[in-house]
Amino acid sequence: MPKKVKPAGDGKEEGPVPCKQVKVEAAGGPSPLNLDSPSGLFESLISPIKTETFFKEFWEQKPLLIQRDDPVLATYYRSLFRLSDLKSLCSRGMYYGRDVNVCRCVNGKKKVLNKDGKVHFLQLRKDFDQKRATIQFHQPQRFKDELWRIQEKLECYFGSLVGSNVYITPAGSQGLPPHYDDVEVRGEETARLREDELLPARVFILQLEGEKHWRLYHPTVPLAREYSLEAEDRIGRPAHEFTLKPGDLLYFPRGTIHQADTPSGLAHSTHVTISTYQSSSWGDFLLDTVSGLVFDTAKADVELRAGIPRQLLLDETREKMVYIYHSLKNRRETHMMGNEETESHGLRFPLSHIDALKQIWNSSAISVKDLKLTTDEEKQSLVLSLWTECLIQVV
Repeated sequence: MPKKVKPAGDGKEEGPVPCKQVKVEAAGGPSPLNLDSPSGLFESLISPIKTETFFKEFWEQKPLLIQRDDPVLATYYRSLFRLSDLKSLCSRGMYYGRDVNVCRCVNGKKKVLNKDGKVHFLQLRKDFDQKRATIQFHQPQRFKDELWRIQEKLECYFGSLVGSNVYITPAGSQGLPPHYDDVEVRGEETARLREDELLPARVFILQLEGEKHWRLYHPTVPLAREYSLEAEDRIGRPAHEFTLKPGDLLYFPRGTIHQADTPSGLAHSTHVTISTYQSSSWGDFLLDTVSGLVFDTAKADVELRAGIPRQLLLDETREKMVYIYHSLKNRRETHMMGNEETESHGLRFPLSHIDALKQIWNSSAISVKDLKLTTDEEKQSLVLSLWTECLIQVV
């Protein structure tokens, strides 16, 4: 079993450094999550583990289980999303596949129970109660204000988009057989995998309602980039086994084989997975930068400047540009919904504008005449473009 460590009175941990699990025996109970700042939120999310400790010892390395005996935090977690919320949400026009997936693990295999078209609450509740199906709700932050606030702060903290999914499983049931994810623990996926969920991400699981029994197994592919189901007779005994209760948090790296079920004789289980850092690996970084490196290398290497074979199809040559992307035109109802809205909002400038853009970025205020551009026309055009997109103020 993972080692249990209690926080000391001075805020430091007693005993050995926690390698897998921390159990918090709250006296008066910590306050709900700190939403005053991005760093404050993340610190409260993983409390009592320190941020430095988390990124040094757990991030992309091994599971972290934080169990909290805290009624205040448990009540707060329950408010983020409840089974009872589904009725009002379905009345707003939810659709199978886009908003909701339904499935169940039957004889070690996933059985998809999605219907066609719009989700009707009575049918959804019937599948949940009678067929013991798991319900997955995509991106609930579109409709739940507190989740929206949490994810907004986390986007600022990680400098990356943050998505979420809710999983609701009835007592005595399981959504999926043992598997590992291409993200750092997406939880109990149901039915088809959305395109935006296939990207490697880092995920934190918050237990909201009821209890969920988890079994984790050693990864066969560290930091896996592909989703895979695993036969139970091939993965051996669980490396870790525990039950999450409201207020608890779980993190584990991509590639960790896992399965989860709601214990019999208890109420249903609801948990939310909060994911971030999609397409932020070194491999993704190189994919974005290699094109620029090739461009620069070609300046010094005559072979790269030689013509390609005759009649080989190729794209038009493009001038090297600077792109400024922003989120001011994003809509909450399509946040993290993949192909629901694929257009990126932003501006494009010649590479010669990069120094002037850096001046604006690094200055609280700057005169237009001081911008590092050749002509007054270029300076005025740059400022007008940024002002039109509401990216700067002009006084």
